[in-house]
Amino acid sequence: MALFNRKNTAPSTTATLAVDPALAALTGTYTIDPAHSSIGFTVRHAMVTNVRGSFGEHEGTLELDGANPAASTATIDVRIASVDTRIADRDGHLVSGDFFDAEKFPLMTFRSTGAEQLGGDAYRITGDLTIKDVTRPLSIDLEFNGSATDPYGNQRVGFEGSAEILRSDWGLTYNAALETGGVLVGDKVKLNFDISAIKAAPAA
Repeated sequence: MALFNRKNTAPSTTATLAVDPALAALTGTYTIDPAHSSIGFTVRHAMVTNVRGSFGEHEGTLELDGANPAASTATIDVRIASVDTRIADRDGHLVSGDFFDAEKFPLMTFRSTGAEQLGGDAYRITGDLTIKDVTRPLSIDLEFNGSATDPYGNQRVGFEGSAEILRSDWGLTYNAALETGGVLVGDKVKLNFDISAIKAAPAA
């Protein structure tokens, strides 16, 4: 099921795309359900292994337009202080001025600017990622997992996806040299998204 714009190479004067009724039925505002969603990351540690972490507090909104999927948008706000790598001292270092400086910059944000279908249920959403005081473009490869009505009567949609960034591009440059060569923390960071969002009830 296509949620975003499918690239069309036919002449615009003759192209007519029928609206998928199932897709049109998904039109509406969705709120990300943090209890059933996760936003995480993976980064190389000491050149030999990976550290995985997540952000426990986040919120966001999806505006899905089934009749004109290209008009769909997404916003996500992540509270930096909620970072969890399962080691309290490391989490404390991450929120300090060496890394995120969470007291001064409490949120990491994403604001979409466009999207496209790559084939089947695979998509790429583009937007602006802001960390600290730096905003740079980010592309996220997503898979649409479908829609369903849960036991409580909520209509849900689900996505999972990932992206890779260089943390230095956002000013996160702290590091320490290893005696055996190399550095303590890798520059490349993989971001992971597993999103479940609930459709808002129509306005009365």
